Amino acid sequence: MSGIGSGARDRNAPRDHYASVAISDSRTAVLFPGQGSQTAGMAAVTAAQCPDLLEQARDALGDDPFERIGDGTGFAQPAIFCASLAHWKQAGNPAGDMYAGHSLGELAALVAGGALDPVQGLELAVVRGRLMDEAAAAKPGGMMAVLGGEEDSVRALAGRFGLAIANFNAPGQLVLSGESDALGEARRQLRADKVKAIRLPVAGAFHSPLMEGAARRFRAELDRVELAPPRTPVFSSTAAAPFEDVRAGLVAALTRPVDWPATLRAMQAAGAATFLETGPGDVLTGLNRRTVPEVESRSLADEPEAVHA
Repeated sequence: MSGIGSGARDRNAPRDHYASVAISDSRTAVLFPGQGSQTAGMAAVTAAQCPDLLEQARDALGDDPFERIGDGTGFAQPAIFCASLAHWKQAGNPAGDMYAGHSLGELAALVAGGALDPVQGLELAVVRGRLMDEAAAAKPGGMMAVLGGEEDSVRALAGRFGLAIANFNAPGQLVLSGESDALGEARRQLRADKVKAIRLPVAGAFHSPLMEGAARRFRAELDRVELAPPRTPVFSSTAAAPFEDVRAGLVAALTRPVDWPATLRAMQAAGAATFLETGPGDVLTGLNRRTVPEVESRSLADEPEAVHA
């Protein structure tokens, strides 16, 4: 894995100046991670690189999102949004020929692509997280990563138990979303079939019909925000195509599944031969290497792998 700069460094330590990231001559896709990518060092990086944005997040939330990141999506999403932009800035804001984000990461990707400014993006991350928390409280549910197993069989099992496919992250990694009792029954069946199933530490059934209330309210909030057409193509991780109607795409992402392999392949078809993940973490880089191993995938961070919600 390529590093940033030269010499040994503490990967969690903030830097006092921007480092440059070497970009190959091929078309480059810059990727922003979603919820579940948090790392121990991201608060320090954000404080060093985006102090004003962090202060705005504290004002909007009434608390530090990094100190409360384990208390729900309402804190986790603004924290990840700020950290993603901070890591991108720390790397010198490397430009891409196209951008994409995994779920929440779409907001940071739209900032990079010129459709939003960082403050607008933060405001939307705060609202998005709060509305999803409220929807989860109104209609409790959860999510479960299924690692391995035959894809068609897992999809059939999800249908049998009334669960949604929330994320298709990579070959052999599907995330199911729905009511907690149904997830428990599905997990017992998967384990009986010798398939690994892990409940994710989230309180809601994200990317499922249980988020429809949040989606309606999020649309109303988006209607108040002035959006510009992206200057550089930004791919939706649910449509696996560049955003055309940004508002509609962001709303749909609350109830529709993320299809990360299709998104990567669409970007590859558009000419991307290098996929550069901003961080925090290197979750997407691992998923990319499993999905499109023939292209170059690099991360600006070197952190333990996690599972995206």
